[in-house]
Amino acid sequence: MTTREDRTRSRRRRELAVGVPGVAVALALLAATFFVLPFIALLVDITWSDLPDLLTSPSALDALALSLRTAIPATLICIVLGVPLALVLARTNFPGRTLTRSIVLVPLVIPPVVAGIILTEAFGRSGLLGEQLSAFGIDIAFTTAAVVMAQTFVSLPFMVTSLESHLGSSGQHFERMAQSLGASKWRTFVTITLPLLRPGLISGTVLTFARALGEFGATITFAGSLQGTTRTMPLEIYLARETDPDAAVALSLVLILVAIAVIAVAYFRPTKNTDSVAS
Repeated sequence: MTTREDRTRSRRRRELAVGVPGVAVALALLAATFFVLPFIALLVDITWSDLPDLLTSPSALDALALSLRTAIPATLICIVLGVPLALVLARTNFPGRTLTRSIVLVPLVIPPVVAGIILTEAFGRSGLLGEQLSAFGIDIAFTTAAVVMAQTFVSLPFMVTSLESHLGSSGQHFERMAQSLGASKWRTFVTITLPLLRPGLISGTVLTFARALGEFGATITFAGSLQGTTRTMPLEIYLARETDPDAAVALSLVLILVAIAVIAVAYFRPTKNTDSVAS
């Protein structure tokens, strides 16, 4: 039986559809086709009978495990660093704020290989900081830590932009009210700001994790491609494409399914039955 909420939602959809030009609908269908068609082609090209063997090969399992093992800490680092960075950029005025924001967002627009070169110049064995660290026996380049750093560098802007848009548009009057009642800045941040940031934090975490999981250019430039150490799933796919195209297609499917699952879980919103609540 159709609930009142379902009927209301259906009516709103019809209202939103009113006035949409036919050209816009046609272009929207073209855009949807452009996105969906490559996925269909991927599914058609897979030899399903060979899929289990391709996905359970030692190199594939090592690459997938390493991707997850590095993308998770990279995402956590982006949360720890991204929340305060977005807060400072959105709520404070200081000389050079525009320049700082521009630098933070640079990894969004530069080629990932350039990001890898930047990290190498800073943390490579002969880099600005890497040379000093090497003197103490600490080498970052071509290690698993380098993979995490590369993923963090290219993913952090997604977290910052997601949070900054929420920080700049909502919640400030609640925060001012809390501080006027005697709450400290830290207590206000923990009890009011963070809960209000939940939608932005969720979307930022999803985008950050997905970006880290799919990172390729900065990783191969800064960390190299050592099986079990720095060869993540994207690198394994790239190498398999040259020697075993079927394996590359199968591994691509796995990466796509993992990304879809993460996004679906994060954006899932159970609908509430207003009739049952009212009763």
